[in-house]
Amino acid sequence: MLTATMPDWSALQPGFDDPVHDAQGVFRAVLDALARPGQLRRVGQRLAHSDEASVAARATLLALADATTPVWLQSPLGEVASALRFHTGAPVLSGEAGLAHAQFALLTDPASCPALERFAFGTAESPEHSATLIVDVPALSVGHTSDGLHLRLRGPGVQTHADVTVGGLDAAFWQARAALAPRFPAGLDLLITAGDTVFGLPRTTHVEVC
Repeated sequence: MLTATMPDWSALQPGFDDPVHDAQGVFRAVLDALARPGQLRRVGQRLAHSDEASVAARATLLALADATTPVWLQSPLGEVASALRFHTGAPVLSGEAGLAHAQFALLTDPASCPALERFAFGTAESPEHSATLIVDVPALSVGHTSDGLHLRLRGPGVQTHADVTVGGLDAAFWQARAALAPRFPAGLDLLITAGDTVFGLPRTTHVEVC
């Protein structure tokens, strides 16, 4: 006789209090952040605190992921993985073999980010078949502060230029991102998160390290 193995939900954290309206609010914030690079958007304190990832990173995944979108986790995050499986049904991937199959990837140790070309970045014919990287960082602010690298952004959605400071990502990361530019319209879109704040960086945005 076959017996079903029950999932271990011991690390499960609550999802959104109001799943429909909270997901819609986060979705709007993320879309607005991608449409206006350099402008930070708050998703609000819609989730309980977790030491594994920020509210913005987890809320973004809960709002965007579903059963058809594999999510790659850089680290073995029990709370995040359980919440994704339970609340969204998203397949959770890990390890080197899962990189190329992920539609979303959560990077919680940006200093040890895998080579960007390991992720799916689509093709000229199907640029939508690419991964969106959610990069959780310790600090994120508008303008030039002492909490990280000062970046100057130019491109669609940016009036002249925009300045932001991002902690936790060194110049080599931005050089690797710039190296993907010749493959446009294929490429990677980034959502950088800290606290309950999200910053969108589509593949069309030029980033200069100042």
